[in-house]
Amino acid sequence: MSTDRSHETIALTAPRTAPGLADEANAWLTAFERGLKRRDSEALAELFLADCHWRDLLALTWDVQTLSARDTVIDALVGALDQFAPTNFRIATDRTAPRVVRRAGESVLEVLFRFETSVGSCEGVLRLVSAQSGEPRRAWSLATALDAIAGHPERFRKPRNRSHTEPRDFKAPNWADQRRADAAYEGRDPAVLVIGAGQAGLSIAARLRQLEIDTLVIDRHQRVGDNWRKRYHALSLHTRTSVNHLPYLPFPETWPDYISKDMLADWFEYYATAMEINLWSATEFLSGRYDENAGRWNVTLRLADAQERILHPRHLIMATGVSALPAKARIQGLDAFRGQVLHSGEYADGAAWSGRPVMVFGTGTSAHDVAQDLEANGALVTLVQRSPTMVQNIEPTAQLPYMTYEEGPSVDDCDLIGLGTPMALVRQSNRLTNPMALELDRPLIDGLKAAGFQVDEGEDGIGWQLKYQMRGGGYYFNVGCSNLIAEGRIKVLPFAQIESFTARGVTLRDGTTRPADLIVTATGYLGQREVAARLLGDDVAERIGPVWGIDEARQELNNMWRRTPQPGLWFLAGGLAQCRMYSKPLALQIQGIELGLLPPRLG
Repeated sequence: MSTDRSHETIALTAPRTAPGLADEANAWLTAFERGLKRRDSEALAELFLADCHWRDLLALTWDVQTLSARDTVIDALVGALDQFAPTNFRIATDRTAPRVVRRAGESVLEVLFRFETSVGSCEGVLRLVSAQSGEPRRAWSLATALDAIAGHPERFRKPRNRSHTEPRDFKAPNWADQRRADAAYEGRDPAVLVIGAGQAGLSIAARLRQLEIDTLVIDRHQRVGDNWRKRYHALSLHTRTSVNHLPYLPFPETWPDYISKDMLADWFEYYATAMEINLWSATEFLSGRYDENAGRWNVTLRLADAQERILHPRHLIMATGVSALPAKARIQGLDAFRGQVLHSGEYADGAAWSGRPVMVFGTGTSAHDVAQDLEANGALVTLVQRSPTMVQNIEPTAQLPYMTYEEGPSVDDCDLIGLGTPMALVRQSNRLTNPMALELDRPLIDGLKAAGFQVDEGEDGIGWQLKYQMRGGGYYFNVGCSNLIAEGRIKVLPFAQIESFTARGVTLRDGTTRPADLIVTATGYLGQREVAARLLGDDVAERIGPVWGIDEARQELNNMWRRTPQPGLWFLAGGLAQCRMYSKPLALQIQGIELGLLPPRLG
């Protein structure tokens, strides 16, 4: 791929500012507010395209949901007036100014705006297009999001009285003493218990602490960050640092574009301390039962000293990740193999396998990374493929969904722009960027096919981002393993060609044999619903239904970052960017319940 083509691709989203854009935006917002106050559906209809979309994140529904089609959107907006009384719509002058950009293949006037409701201060994203030349712009997408509940802002936003300083009491507990006492939970229960101290758990704990909601995080590892620190030696993030900050505390500007696992692990440990997060490591969640009468959980934990502790939080947040526990499903016939078998989650280093035959079952990200690490250590690697896998070069194609973060706005503005993109626009954007990615990566893809690797080129135009939302995987960002496959340095074996396993490898259907001293099964991980079933019981899992994957009716992910059918049970997962963005609406819902503004039960 040439450098010129890369710049051409990036330029597709280059913004344009021009005189008069703010006037156009203000005129639309003024007409919108006037139409709402008058409940004038006909006037509002003139402001929207017929195929418009509205995504709301708590501002006017106390839910995370998306509605499509003009009549449906207008009816819902008007229906929200009595409860929320939205007013004072205006351009957010402290944020990125209105500008013309390309979104999902369309030239739009993108506007970040603010308004107030009876609940609190809100923000949003508006995308306007011209129906025909000379006609006023109409809304293609509208997004509204609660920013803060009135009278209850985040702690760091509260005014600080610096005019009077009390004399220091040198006998009083210092900061370290106060932190130890706060995290001990002697004589009290946390309002919220978070399971998992990865990016999801740390993000939501930081948000809740800023909202002054007592929160405890537990994690089974000895140290914060061990969920990354203990993984294989060469692991790094596959998305750029500019996208991956945690709330409130961005990574240093000196950091590389792609963060190594150990940098990230140490940062998590530092973050937990800096954000004053109450956290118990080496702690195992044994069981939990919801008390309907008391409106709280009865939770049993095993602590680092092997003692058990019972807590009664009102809220339980599953922050164990999309890939929570290794799925160690046995491959039929594998019991006959007498060499070593590891799940990819157990794999750490390939030094011991130099010069020895190894098979890696799977072709997702973990399988590729393990195979590449083994090859780098001199192993003779065969990748066993069950089904086609999407492959994109890490630069630039895998980064295309995040090009907004390269346009110039702040991370907060980019987050709002991302939150303000309904599923329909994400799909449309995928159908445009996926063919572009295929064109850019064609030499690599052709090389993979020639080596016998089955490539998924994106059914129905779906790119890696939607695959992640639908399946939690099914793709690989090439950081070199695909080149090794194309060059024949890592062999590919279709699983269908295996007749049986032997003590020292496999026998193929053509009668030949392939030796192996080690088999690594990159067979994926159990999702959060399965983890909930293990920890809370099958009845809870049945009650909540699917977790992750797309709910087509709501055009949102199933049971993520919103109230679930099980009162007091929440889910947060995803990459660092998703956890940063969606921890805010999740935290605001818990705050709303704690303040009595909405019921804990959905529906």
